[in-house]
Amino acid sequence: QVQLVESGVVLVQAGGSLRLSCSASGSIFSIMGWYRQPQGKERELVASITSGGSTNYADSVKGRCTISRDNAKNTVYLKMNSLKPEDTAVYYCQARNRFSLTFWGQGTQVTVSS
Repeated sequence: QVQLVESGVVLVQAGGSLRLSCSASGSIFSIMGWYRQPQGKERELVASITSGGSTNYADSVKGRCTISRDNAKNTVYLKMNSLKPEDTAVYYCQARNRFSLTFWGQGTQVTVSS
């Protein structure tokens, strides 16, 4: 059964950085990525990466965000720097397989303090 396990809660000061990881079971996924959902707002894409390494970033994080993956470990990472209070959200790992089935991680609370 497919499982996506994310790293734990993050509490960081504004201007700091974070690194999230998400380890997936099963076969290599076509696309892996990160979404986030601020309190009271809709879930939005942060970044995604294909099995071949092509990346996509939301405009709000371009220039301060890097997504990467280790296919041998079936793990995707998210690095962000210059964090802002508005980055505060629950971050969800997502994986999509070649059958277009989507799986989600448990969610990680990221809080950026002023």
